[in-house]
Amino acid sequence: MSAATAGGGPELGDAARSVWGKTDRRGTSPVGWLPLWRHLADTADVAGHLWDHWLGRAVRRRIADELPGGERDGRTLAVWIAGVHDVGKATPAFACQAYALADRMRDHGLGFHRDLVRADRRYAPHATAGQLVLADWLHQQDWTDPHPYAVIVGGHHGVPPTDEGLRNAQVRPYLLGDPAWQQVQQELLTWMTERSGAAQRLGEWRDVPLSQPVQAALTGLVIVADWIASNEEFFPYVLGGTDGERLRSGWELLDLPVPWQPAAPPPSVDELFGARFALPVGAVPRPVQRTVTELAETMPVPGMMIVEAAMGEGKTEAALAAVEILARRTGASGCYLALPTRATSDAMFGRMLAWLRRLPDAQVGRGDRDVRLAHGKAALDPDYDRLRTTSLPSGIAVDAGGADVGVHVWLAGPKRSLLSSFVVGTIDQLLFAALRGKHLVLRHLGLAGKIVVIDEAHAYDVYMGRFLDRALEWLGAYGVPVVVLSATLPAHRRAALMRAYDAGRLGPLPKPTWRDRGKPRVDPYAPLRTDLRYPLVTVSTADRGATATTCADSGRGNEVTVRPLADDLPALVELFRGRLAGGGCALVVRNTVARVQETAAALRTALGPDTPVSVAHSRFMALDRAAKDRWLRDTFGPPGTGNRPDRYVVVASQIAEQSLDIDFDLLVTDLAPVDLVLQRIGRLHRHPRDDRPARLETPTCWITGADWTTEPPQPVSGSRRVYQPATLLRSAAVLLPYLDGTPLRVPSDIAPITQAAYGDAPVGPSSWQPVMAEAEAKQRDAFEAKELKADGFRLAAVGEPGVPLIGWLSGGVGDADDRTARGHVRDTDGESLEVLLLVRTPAGLVVPPWVAGGGEVVPLGSTPRWRLARSVARCTLPLPRAMTSADVIDDVLAELESRHDLSAWQDSPWLAGELVLEIDGDGRARVGPFDLHYDLHTGLDVVRAD
Repeated sequence: MSAATAGGGPELGDAARSVWGKTDRRGTSPVGWLPLWRHLADTADVAGHLWDHWLGRAVRRRIADELPGGERDGRTLAVWIAGVHDVGKATPAFACQAYALADRMRDHGLGFHRDLVRADRRYAPHATAGQLVLADWLHQQDWTDPHPYAVIVGGHHGVPPTDEGLRNAQVRPYLLGDPAWQQVQQELLTWMTERSGAAQRLGEWRDVPLSQPVQAALTGLVIVADWIASNEEFFPYVLGGTDGERLRSGWELLDLPVPWQPAAPPPSVDELFGARFALPVGAVPRPVQRTVTELAETMPVPGMMIVEAAMGEGKTEAALAAVEILARRTGASGCYLALPTRATSDAMFGRMLAWLRRLPDAQVGRGDRDVRLAHGKAALDPDYDRLRTTSLPSGIAVDAGGADVGVHVWLAGPKRSLLSSFVVGTIDQLLFAALRGKHLVLRHLGLAGKIVVIDEAHAYDVYMGRFLDRALEWLGAYGVPVVVLSATLPAHRRAALMRAYDAGRLGPLPKPTWRDRGKPRVDPYAPLRTDLRYPLVTVSTADRGATATTCADSGRGNEVTVRPLADDLPALVELFRGRLAGGGCALVVRNTVARVQETAAALRTALGPDTPVSVAHSRFMALDRAAKDRWLRDTFGPPGTGNRPDRYVVVASQIAEQSLDIDFDLLVTDLAPVDLVLQRIGRLHRHPRDDRPARLETPTCWITGADWTTEPPQPVSGSRRVYQPATLLRSAAVLLPYLDGTPLRVPSDIAPITQAAYGDAPVGPSSWQPVMAEAEAKQRDAFEAKELKADGFRLAAVGEPGVPLIGWLSGGVGDADDRTARGHVRDTDGESLEVLLLVRTPAGLVVPPWVAGGGEVVPLGSTPRWRLARSVARCTLPLPRAMTSADVIDDVLAELESRHDLSAWQDSPWLAGELVLEIDGDGRARVGPFDLHYDLHTGLDVVRAD
């Protein structure tokens, strides 16, 4: 029989029943407060339902594998720890916050020194107090070290206590309570232990050293259960009704989706790809897709797969096929697809939706699949916004194909980005899993039950790579399968990624002892650093190391002519006048936005109206950027996707080099790291076309952005600010033979060029070596500094089993939102700063007139209504580094903040904390020493006037 009966409370004494757990400070509840026992019972029951109906099989198994009773123990532990999570509220330090309720408790013998407790209560927050209370109670049950379990209670508000925090509470026993309080605490713990079924299991768990991943996963589960049970809509402050009635009503209102359980895929690779992807008539899977699919069926799990293949070979489809297979093998209930940028994430989101809608429904009577686009401007993506704003109560929208795919309302809340089953987002969300910040356990819980796909793995620099390696270590410790995709991955990074993952999967490499002296040390990852085959698919082995499998390419190769071009705008104009005389679409990739804008302006003037010129870069207002990205994909995508113009020039920044299926007839690129040059070449003659102009039938890439008359070539200053000079020089060195006339064969030359550029052996003519040696020495120093900077906020390595998560997040970034956290996982010279762009008119500030719904006046002295606030929020604009560097950022912020009093906006979830940049009708503004001009077609141009 339940310890809680309809209206009568639990089998607890009057003092324990008097302890308050929740209070209605808004005055909307007829009762006004909720007893602690009621909230503990609700949370325990929710945790049980989360285990049974929401948590994926992979996470349940990861927890259960460490317990003697397997899954039954796992569920019991989850319910018990959730049911005692707030025992720290049965302390004077917590009770004193509501004097009327505390006086009621005093009447039942729970008194305290009000002034003393009130003065010092900050030393015993209820989560910390709860850890101490539970640990002390378990000590009384003959537990030697209860903290690996008790720390789950201590961390249920997002940050585990530190040793210092625990001591601060321990040395102030009046905050935790006298013997009368201790009697109530023990009564509550004993009651919940009996209620949850843990009483018969504590003796078996006593000597089980919970690993840190399991501690984190259970903490995340308790947080989710606590948040749900604390929601008054689901669990109102009403004492009537049975436990079962409360749980049933709240769970039905919440309506969480059930975990994905993939059905067995079609029996052959051909049938699988035919069923899941829109292959052209008569097409068959490409060799790399076939190899990836076959290896996903046989590789050890958990494990990591690294797929290296040329651009356009279908790596994304191969990864999705691997996701389906690996999820079936491991019990994973979803996937996270990580990409470099918002634009590439948006493009991938549509592809993921198409794949999801072709999956067979593996659920009986319930086939909803909850999705999430995880980046700061997700609402601007039309596919996501359509799903997100559905009016159905559950937030799941039924699409035309019959599959239920949508955004669950509750899961779309703050800090829950990765809790949905199928998530696409920027790499930042994955890097945050290695950043010490509040509620990190929720990110870990979300990732622990998924297959993780990391696209464009070459795109992450040394600083980001530091976080990526640590994230992979924790993924390995959770047993999460990982699929890494790249066309141009340096071999040393291939080995480093596998080593990081294995450090979590198998533990760190053992340190040599005195017995190993004189013995050659075997490096299991050494073969990965020298394997130059391509395409290449590398998978984990049962022990440390990996096996690599090559396969044929798809026969889609090109021989690309590579030519140097002087960094001279008249030379570029002359090139286009000649090459585009018969038509054609050209792409120019610059390494800085300033060069994009300067180049486009010169080309427009010189080429005239017969050759339209557009730009694509990051310095556009969010709505305009989203429209620009869609236009780029629709206009220059594969044959049949849009109305391709006869003649056109696009001048773009690095946004054009990754994960975009765009195809141009001619390419001009600034000198860049060689892997990025190769990525850009992947946009040249990407698809077979019958209508390429005769002058452009041979794919040709012109490399500029450097003075080719010097030895070694001197990259332009803007490129040297973005990339390390040593990396640019090594890129020039390995490209030199092709600049002299040797055709660049894609894909066969990709691996040799990439590995030579990132290897240790000297490259280039002997006359270049003194300058290159000096540049490489500076680069080593810079990389060491970046690694040290990253380590200042990076999560620690996975600890030994039984080491509690005490102090796990100390010294981190605190309760940082995603925008702030992004600044810690990406290496920038200054702060990342976005503003809301509004236009000054005689009527006041308005939404820019050229956007849908534009021209509406935006009130500053009151909170804009929801729809208008949402429109304003879509007008975010990133400011350039010149305005956010350390020497000017404070002045820029001060001036922007002084121009408008936006205190009335702080209650708006869309606009709170934002800054406004107003422009006049001509798009101009002045901020400090900077003259700004915004244009719909060219973006933001910034000139420093002093």
